[in-house]
Amino acid sequence: MEPSVDLPSSPALAGRPLRVAATGDVHCSDECLEAIETAFAAVSAEADVLLLAGDLTTHGEPRQAAAMASVAHSLSIPVLAVLGNHDWHVDRRDDVMAELAKGGIEVLEGGSRVLNLAGRTVGVAGVKGFVGGFEGGSLLADFGEPALRKLHRITEHEVSALDGALEQISGCDVRIALLHYSPTPDTLVGEQEAIWMFLGSDRLAAPIAKHRPDLVLHGHAHAGSFEGKVGSVPVYNVSMQVTRRPYLVFEIEPAPRPGPPGQLSASASDGAVTNSSKLSG
Repeated sequence: MEPSVDLPSSPALAGRPLRVAATGDVHCSDECLEAIETAFAAVSAEADVLLLAGDLTTHGEPRQAAAMASVAHSLSIPVLAVLGNHDWHVDRRDDVMAELAKGGIEVLEGGSRVLNLAGRTVGVAGVKGFVGGFEGGSLLADFGEPALRKLHRITEHEVSALDGALEQISGCDVRIALLHYSPTPDTLVGEQEAIWMFLGSDRLAAPIAKHRPDLVLHGHAHAGSFEGKVGSVPVYNVSMQVTRRPYLVFEIEPAPRPGPPGQLSASASDGAVTNSSKLSG
């Protein structure tokens, strides 16, 4: 799949930080719609793009996706997303994606999107990811019953899709990987280790280490940790249950390629700085 590209942004935006709003595990439904609308009311003024790291709905019902779409419909910035396990629960993925699209939410299922924002090209590679575990702990091997080996193949498909999507955005000024499942155990600390196998897979780290995007975002691990790494690549768990905010805004300072991407900071939706660090691209 070839990534689609927006028209160039206004030159007036060039030189200022790129502002990326991100969150995960919104679990939208009719019952919480009003609260979610209020939570996202200011995001268009605070960010250039909104990234949703899966679990947009509570149980994957199309009406729940329609509720989330109604929130996004009022926004004036691009909204990109990946699906999560909750969005698959009743196995109506196509209907969920169709409802989300009505609100302008573009779901990346192993594909990529290139946007022109703040005077630079911003590439987002998106996959859901899947289970599998991590070296040194519980690890799902490609061995045994066909059902278990099928799980291994599904994860391998997600890994291959992520590799391809990151390749598609390799020439962008800013490159972001968006997942639901974690590629590193760093951001799972706080969860019971017995369930880490079901929260991510270290096989997802291979394409990240290969392509070295500027930023990796995921959700899913509600009791996990905010910050981790794959090699030198920063990884953030932006699940609302971890950040305790509707969304965070990551500011990426302009920097020429090749070379490090400069300074990135994460700010809460009320403007308070919650994390800042120098990063290597």
